[in-house]
Amino acid sequence: MQAQRTLNPIELDKLKDKIKDIRIAMLTTQESDGDFHTRPMAMHEMDPDGTMWFFTYENSNKVSEIRQNERVALGFSDPDSEVYVSTSGYAEVVKDKAKIDQLWSDFLKTWFPNGKDDPEVTLLKVTTHAGEYWDRPGGKMVKLFEMAKGAITGDTDKTGRNEKFGDEPQ
Repeated sequence: MQAQRTLNPIELDKLKDKIKDIRIAMLTTQESDGDFHTRPMAMHEMDPDGTMWFFTYENSNKVSEIRQNERVALGFSDPDSEVYVSTSGYAEVVKDKAKIDQLWSDFLKTWFPNGKDDPEVTLLKVTTHAGEYWDRPGGKMVKLFEMAKGAITGDTDKTGRNEKFGDEPQ
C-alpha cells in the first residue's frame, strides 16, 4: 500500500455529512489494460474515521482489479437534495467473518442468495484520502427560483457550492 493521505477532522465531518443519506455509490477501479470500470455499490457502514464498507464476491472483477491497483474512486449523488460527492481512496479486500456478521442484513440476500456464510462473500474496505463536493443550499426550490430569476434578469446562478478536501499529504 502506498503512503496514504488522510482527511483532517473538519474535512471528514463534511464528507460524512454530505453522504450520510446516500446509500449507493459508484465505485471506480482500474482494469489491467488501464481502462476504468465503474459500478454501483451499496455502502453498508461508514466508521467514525471515514472508512466505508461494501459487500462483494471474492471472485468478482472488482476484487481482481483492486488487488492489482488499490486506488479507487467513489461517486455519490443525491439529485433531490442537489448534493454530489466524489472521493478518492484506497480499497482493501477484507475476509473477516466477524465483520461480515456485524454488517450483514437480510436485504443482502438479493445479491448474495447463499447468505453470509457463502465462502465467496467478502468485504471491501475503502479508506478515503481526498474528495470534492458540489451542493446547493436550499436544494431544488432555490434552484427553481434562481432559474426563474436568471430567465428574467439574465443573471447566472451563483448559489451552488464546490469544495475540495484532502489534497495535501498529511
